[in-house]
Amino acid sequence: MNLIQDINAKRGSLSALRRDLHAHPELCFNEHRTADVVAHKLTEWGIPIHRGLGQTGVVGIVKGGTSSRAIGLRADMDALPMQELNTFAHASTYPGKMHACGHDGHTAMLLAAAQHLATHRNFDGTVYLIFQPAEEGGGGAREMIKDGLFDRFPMDAVFGLHNWPGFQAGQFAASPGPVMASSNEFKVTVHGKGGHAAMPHNALDPVPVACQLVQSFQTIISRNVKPIDASVISVTMIHAGSATNVIPNVCELQGTVRTFSMDVLDMIEQRMRMMTEHTCAASGVHADFEFNRNYPPTINSAHEAEFCRQVMAGIVGADNVQAQEPTMGAEDFSYMLLAKPGCYAFIANGDGDHRDIGHGGGPCMLHNASYDFNDDLLPLGGTYWVRLAEQWLAKATA
Repeated sequence: MNLIQDINAKRGSLSALRRDLHAHPELCFNEHRTADVVAHKLTEWGIPIHRGLGQTGVVGIVKGGTSSRAIGLRADMDALPMQELNTFAHASTYPGKMHACGHDGHTAMLLAAAQHLATHRNFDGTVYLIFQPAEEGGGGAREMIKDGLFDRFPMDAVFGLHNWPGFQAGQFAASPGPVMASSNEFKVTVHGKGGHAAMPHNALDPVPVACQLVQSFQTIISRNVKPIDASVISVTMIHAGSATNVIPNVCELQGTVRTFSMDVLDMIEQRMRMMTEHTCAASGVHADFEFNRNYPPTINSAHEAEFCRQVMAGIVGADNVQAQEPTMGAEDFSYMLLAKPGCYAFIANGDGDHRDIGHGGGPCMLHNASYDFNDDLLPLGGTYWVRLAEQWLAKATA
């Protein structure tokens, strides 16, 4: 493994920084302390900063040489609204908040790279260090873009990195094309006419209509979507009634839709809306149909994904660079990839053996209350960011 030695030598201080962030998790658009820590470190290393994009975002600017070329490196900063089960020394000190997705580690890895890049500047161009808020449901990437991220800081490509539990530490994964799904939510409120449960002929029962819709929605996946176009419709909530002998007036369905294609998403939304309207009409009831599109699919550019794989291979060897298995999880880095070419890659987090004594009894998986980031990745992730920036902005040779 070809780690940058001065980054590797700082693994103790990097771990302390990461654990400090872990102990002080902040939710979307409230990453005030985290942003202060980031801004202080960047300023300490002589890196000019800009604050306020996406409310709490921080952008650091590292220039080397004279080229106008530029690259963006992004780390997310926010935590999740979860109660941590770990009791080790760096467990969350804020009840109901936890770094259960490793954004503390992502921030620390990019800070490790920032210090090295600012010290050595072995590249020709500009590196924009993007510390983004509100990935967990707030669309912080979208908000930073709205606030002028790519207008104020023009860059040729943008890159992201996420830890991935369950794979051997020391490995990476990057692939072209869709790697994470779109995230969308729906709500169907079926309005009927309540009545006595013993006399259903005097009512218009919304419950069997809602049950029919749950089953019908699945036929969209099995009969309207191409088998090779992965997609999911999951009804995850059904709410109706308050007594066993009363037919309710209303039954409400909620759930999620995930796809890797916007065309497939358009079709699914249209079919769900039509099924709702016609099924309700056939039963003499009516419904309100709401469909909210959250994050688009995360789609890596072919050239940038291959470039990342080559950089990774130079650090850990080609055998340790895997293909990304697309996941139905979603990621708001997708907004950046809609605006710029780039690649969202994975760095393996291991199987949980790295966790300190006092970890929770659950698995070390993302969004699990027993999760913890693997500090052994900090020098590796920092090395990857540096080598990616240096090779992307390689100095021209005569």
